[in-house]
Amino acid sequence: MAMTNIAEAVYLIPLAAAEEESGGDNPLLPNATFIVELLAFALILFVLAKWILPPINRAMVERQQKIHRQFEESEQAKARAEEAERQFRQQMIEARHEAARIREEAREQGAAIVSEMREQAQAEARRIVETGHVQLQAERQQVLQQLRNEVGGMASTLAARIVGESLADDERQRRTVDRFISELESQDTTAGAMGQVR
Repeated sequence: MAMTNIAEAVYLIPLAAAEEESGGDNPLLPNATFIVELLAFALILFVLAKWILPPINRAMVERQQKIHRQFEESEQAKARAEEAERQFRQQMIEARHEAARIREEAREQGAAIVSEMREQAQAEARRIVETGHVQLQAERQQVLQQLRNEVGGMASTLAARIVGESLADDERQRRTVDRFISELESQDTTAGAMGQVR
């Protein structure tokens, strides 16, 4: 029983001390537990503010700055991409204009070359025709000369047989041959004119 009394006494002493400190049942008066809790809360706030929150705040500020830098870099990259696209489009327009200009120059050069070649061909054709006329005229003269000689020889031989005298006189023979060729040419010209009339 003595043990029971001691246990009751140990149990009741703290309760009595708590009642005396609280001053009774007044809930508006702070007791020692409240003060201890308040001090512990202040200590926890101090430790948080001194050693825990500054690294967290630094990490948050650094993260915000990093996000801000990334946002600015993305804006700059977007601006550079838009500028590059604008330059590309401008270069494409310039390239199209340059290609059109080159095509036009090539077309003009082609037309000039065709025109020049046509003129050269026409000049060559005229030269060939003129050369042909000159050669034809020379051959005609040569044939006429041969014809005069041959006809003259035959005519004088024939006339000598008919007349019975020799036409050895060259001047007389030449005049006779010339008269004969002139008559042939006039007949040839008359026949050609008649052919054209038909």
